[in-house]
Amino acid sequence: MKLPPLEGERPPLRCPFSLLGIETEPREAPVSICPFLSILQLLQLTPARACHNSQWHPSLLRRANQLYLNVKQAPCRVILSVNGCLLCCLPFVAEMEDEVGGECCDSRFPKLEISSGKLARFADGCAVVKLGETAVMVTAVSKTKTSQSQFLPLVVDYRQKGAAVGRIPTNYLRRELGVTDHEILTSRLIDRSIRPLFPAGYYYDTQVGYFASAALALSDIPWNGPIGAVRVGMIDGEVVINPTRKEMSSSTLNLVVSGAPRNHIVMLEAAADNILQQDFCHAIKVGLKHTQQIIQGIQQLVREKGVKKRTDQKLFTTPEEIVKYAQQLASEKVTAVFSDFTHDKVSICIHIISCSRVPSRFFLEKFPGADSYEITESFNVVAKEIFRNLIINEYRRCDGRDFNTLRNITCEVDLFKTLHGSALFQRGQTQVLCTVTFDSLESSIKSDLITTVARYFPPYATNEIGRVSGSNRRELGHGALAEKALKPVIPNKFPFTIRVTSEVLESNGSSSMASACGGSLALMDAGVPISSPVAGVAIGLITKPNPEKVGDIENYCLLTDILGIEDYNGDMDFKMAGTNKGITALQADIKIPGIPLKIVMEAIQQATVAKKEILQIMSKVIAKPRPSRKENGPLVENIQVPATKRARFLGPGGYNLKKLLAETGVTVSQVDEDTFSIFAPVPEAMYEAKEFINEICKDDQDYQLEFGAIYTATITELRDAGVMVKLYPNMTPVLLHNSQLDQRKIKHPSAIGLQIGQEIQVKYFGRDPTDGRMRLSRKVLQSPATSVVKTLSEKRSIGNAVHESANSA
Repeated sequence: MKLPPLEGERPPLRCPFSLLGIETEPREAPVSICPFLSILQLLQLTPARACHNSQWHPSLLRRANQLYLNVKQAPCRVILSVNGCLLCCLPFVAEMEDEVGGECCDSRFPKLEISSGKLARFADGCAVVKLGETAVMVTAVSKTKTSQSQFLPLVVDYRQKGAAVGRIPTNYLRRELGVTDHEILTSRLIDRSIRPLFPAGYYYDTQVGYFASAALALSDIPWNGPIGAVRVGMIDGEVVINPTRKEMSSSTLNLVVSGAPRNHIVMLEAAADNILQQDFCHAIKVGLKHTQQIIQGIQQLVREKGVKKRTDQKLFTTPEEIVKYAQQLASEKVTAVFSDFTHDKVSICIHIISCSRVPSRFFLEKFPGADSYEITESFNVVAKEIFRNLIINEYRRCDGRDFNTLRNITCEVDLFKTLHGSALFQRGQTQVLCTVTFDSLESSIKSDLITTVARYFPPYATNEIGRVSGSNRRELGHGALAEKALKPVIPNKFPFTIRVTSEVLESNGSSSMASACGGSLALMDAGVPISSPVAGVAIGLITKPNPEKVGDIENYCLLTDILGIEDYNGDMDFKMAGTNKGITALQADIKIPGIPLKIVMEAIQQATVAKKEILQIMSKVIAKPRPSRKENGPLVENIQVPATKRARFLGPGGYNLKKLLAETGVTVSQVDEDTFSIFAPVPEAMYEAKEFINEICKDDQDYQLEFGAIYTATITELRDAGVMVKLYPNMTPVLLHNSQLDQRKIKHPSAIGLQIGQEIQVKYFGRDPTDGRMRLSRKVLQSPATSVVKTLSEKRSIGNAVHESANSA
């Protein structure tokens, strides 16, 4: 369809924006897409037909541009489809192109495509999401029968398949086996993004996968989404949305922002290279802006598909009348407990439990239909409400601190002399013992110098009894957070692999940030030249909802250095770590359906102030790394092994190196052609290793051998390949191969009568330049075997004789 140009107008131009989706990086929040859809209706075109239209009237372009005045660039496109059919297009109009036949869309940026209705149709919800050439399928399933849990039993399972990248798994069975650490951390990230948006009291088994927002929004599962998530990088000071893997290698920021509608944030996860606070805040703002575009696309897809949510499922909420009765019985006692600042973690729990010990018959007489869960939960609701009201209304915390005060902090280093580095960090009732261990570079399971931050959270840390086993998902996630906090300050060139271990001995809030503080102290105690000390702190949030407007916050309080009970009864666990200069790691777990950007900015500022205060306390114990490592620490030295001695140094099949490892624990690795690196776990082992190497590599050539000279050699051993000979008594025997024993080809030295102890004459031809072996020959000293020499005249006579005989015949 072509429109004739109006009088005085330029000829129609090719559409300067893609009709297949969003291409945007708007400087302001994008407006509704409805005006653009109305333009398509004015043209009497369906979206699918409009996509094929290549000529647009300039006046129509101006009308579209007026709807999107603030849009300048287009970094992302969204295609929405159901059952393989295009539903609608959500364009953000870019600047006009004057050149006819220009490209319809900017190919510099990847296209985000969301489709549903074709795959996995037995699932409650399924979506296929493509970003450029990367595609994921996500499903969401929730049972209709209730579970026995008193919480949301949500399972997020993210898996990567080898075929997706054109690889076959390298394990023995050549198949995907157990879940990897990367998949666990990704699953946790998704879980923290979607869990706050489930309705309160929704206790039904639910399982989702990657890009869960689209699958949950398209399903009938009750969920207050959708959400949008983007990865934000920073390259050369510029913010990049959804950078590629190659771009991420040069990025100083790896930030994931999950946003809810109305520009609310539901989850943050970041690893940064010590970037400034203002740059970090700017990246969050840009990322949140782009999440809103994804949310709008999913919302339009849901509207077009006509999704209806379940309404007949029971939400497990305690009846209001039971809560009021529990409040009458226990409110004064609970208030007294929370107002007594002498309580610690254990005693406050004991007293709160005692307040709820009211005979159940009182409730059953008043509420015959009440079950035990409702009675117990009613007291929990009362205790939580009183706890929050004391903070938000009376500005009182249960331990007597104000909102910006840290708990008492004590630090110790060098606790155990045999350890390479150790530190004890105590903050209130949170106690963490951190150790540092050095090992060879070959022992690292990753290319980074700091191979891992292992975090252990045993049951006794919270006065509980349980089985002590391997790291669970929570320990893995908190260890990864501490590793993100410490990694930017580790030097790029360090002769050892570093392993930091964090043992949580007591836990009453923010043990992961205590691990970051203790890990920094232990690294400095071990003599690792870190660029700057690192500290971390957790910020909590208590909000008061607006009763007149659902989703709005009427009042809120931010709490510095939260306790475990403040985390449990609060609305956010905002963990941030960094140096005096900037931020290295951040993780925000938000428990309500999103918070405004303003609260996040205030939390960052409050955490920055607390972080600097913690660094000042730590500096009183150890302000900078020790100038040298401990004397009992490992050593690394390089030695030069010439090619003439390499075979003797390695031994047959690496025998000498294996023997060295078994006897001393020293490992040897080759650096280049003539250089070998020796790693010794302790100085004594290095001394033993040097003696061993000197012994096997010592120069036993007491005599100066002359090239081409003839020497008398003594046979010491007969082998299938030849004989072992010595030219002088203290010489290491060398092999004289069968091919150099005789002019004739032999298979065994005994074929020519050679015996052990026999002396033979050999000629010396120096040493092999590649392996340094001595080259000897007996064959060259023997006269060649006699043979019949046929001359040309003899051949002619034979030829003539044959010719004459033929003629006679």
